Amino acid sequence: MGDLAGVTAKLPYLQSLGVDAVWLSPFYESPQADAGYDVADYRVVDPLFGTLADFDAMLEKAHSLGIKVIVDLVPNHTSDEHAWFREALAAAPGSPERERYMFHPGKDSKPGSGDGALAPNNWKSIFGGPAWTRLTNDDGTPGEWYLHLFDTKQPDLNWENPEVHDEMRSVLRFWLDRGVDGFRVDVAHGLVKEAGLPDWEGVAAMVEGGLSAPGAHSEAVEPHTAHPHVATGARPAAGGVATAVEHKVKPPLDPPSPFFDQDGVHEIYREWHRVLAEYDGDRMLVAEAWVEPAERLARYVRKDEMQQAFNFDFLLAGWDAERMAEAIESSLDAAGSVEAPSTWVLSNHDTVRHPSRFGLADPTTFPKGIAAEDEQPDAVLGLARARAASMVSFALPGSAYLYQGEELGLPEHTSLPAEARQDPSFFRTKGVERGRDGCRVPLPWKSAEPGFGFSDPSAGPGGAGATRIAPAAPWLPQPEAFGELAADVQAGVGGSTLELYRSVLAFRRSHRLGSGTFQWAEEHDPANGVLAFHNRDVLVVANMGTADLPVPAGFRVELSSDGGSGGHSIVPNSGAYLVAE
Repeated sequence: MGDLAGVTAKLPYLQSLGVDAVWLSPFYESPQADAGYDVADYRVVDPLFGTLADFDAMLEKAHSLGIKVIVDLVPNHTSDEHAWFREALAAAPGSPERERYMFHPGKDSKPGSGDGALAPNNWKSIFGGPAWTRLTNDDGTPGEWYLHLFDTKQPDLNWENPEVHDEMRSVLRFWLDRGVDGFRVDVAHGLVKEAGLPDWEGVAAMVEGGLSAPGAHSEAVEPHTAHPHVATGARPAAGGVATAVEHKVKPPLDPPSPFFDQDGVHEIYREWHRVLAEYDGDRMLVAEAWVEPAERLARYVRKDEMQQAFNFDFLLAGWDAERMAEAIESSLDAAGSVEAPSTWVLSNHDTVRHPSRFGLADPTTFPKGIAAEDEQPDAVLGLARARAASMVSFALPGSAYLYQGEELGLPEHTSLPAEARQDPSFFRTKGVERGRDGCRVPLPWKSAEPGFGFSDPSAGPGGAGATRIAPAAPWLPQPEAFGELAADVQAGVGGSTLELYRSVLAFRRSHRLGSGTFQWAEEHDPANGVLAFHNRDVLVVANMGTADLPVPAGFRVELSSDGGSGGHSIVPNSGAYLVAE
């Protein structure tokens, strides 16, 4: 799965890419039921990834290279192996230990029966199946239920309890004291639940923009009983993968979810804002909040709360000029209303990589993973569109986030076998949701090395130069096509995606586009597939239509998404240019 020493070794690569900061997904002690988002101890590095000393060395090296470090904070839930939850299981109903979590008696299966056989409400897990699990008492009798909006191994914390507030502020200070620059806050919209925990007939998802199919969450199997393989008798279909399903756009939440985007979350982030203000330097919080509309998201970045929030409207727009233009305008307006910067992101660890999404017949589709039985993307077309869309995102004012391997043009791994998958959502939906494993496959560093250099055989006991050991197989298998996209194949090669990213990020920095201005250009014509805007002295033109476009008179091409520069007179379909007067 990689480790912190490996991150340290790759920091010069990130510096040469031209990034300002790196965000690390959870590296804390964890049973890894959900790739570390099930935290057993927030103050301990999991031995899989090294030690606190390794973290300190990585942080020091990053800072020496001018790279800030953002760590992932998971405040909605812990692992069921966290000391608090073990104490809760050993304690009685109503005890202080259980008050740290969402323990509740069940509803009577028959009014007045008192057996509590029904869950406290009808909420569904984001990963599929019910959001409640019932305990069994030591004497074998059924006990209370506990809430887990995700996997059963991820019990939700009770944010009505002051002890939870105190503990999480202490965790913030622990890492701030070590010198971290900020926190990405997981499920930032999910901490507070509506009073009374009312039933809700809606369907929530990790990504609010799409559902795999109606009823996709109806039947669950528990993934940790078979992790990382599919349990006997629980295979989705012959061959281990469910048959293809139609991906449908999810309607707006009506009525609103009783467990997402409750007003009470904002007081939590005001508390955290005050904690960060105790420290010198430019410390920040960025929210992972799947919230709609944009005006609701803007509330997370008011001056006394967080500094940034991921802009998922832009991610969900797909390859469509009208939808992308609408997302850009609404995002800038909403963020501007609270004097905050917007953010731009096209891929992350929860979504199908955008070169693959943009290569589907409908490039605005948002599937929950792709399997071999599903429509396979057009890799060439998808990459061309992805390069153009990335150029657009980097040219917009605000902060841009890119996902590991995006700079290599990596596609989704669309043929992962069922026995290799590890995402809880795959198991809990019996494969109806393909899951997120396809975007999490380790990067290819060296085309000729086993595992494409992800595991370094020279980094065994004694470090580099010591006795070589066989490299471990990457935690998820890589497709053969990754060899052609390895970093060592692309480095220094004109027109490669890696060099395009380096050039665009350097251009963004030199022209100060992140802190720039925005205005739609005269050439902007989204109804005909043309996205065009000015930022400072730069004109950005993206052609999402079907006909080629002439480069506007009086402008010269500085960078093009096809990897060329200068001498262009045409903006081709599925291309984008940065042009200057």
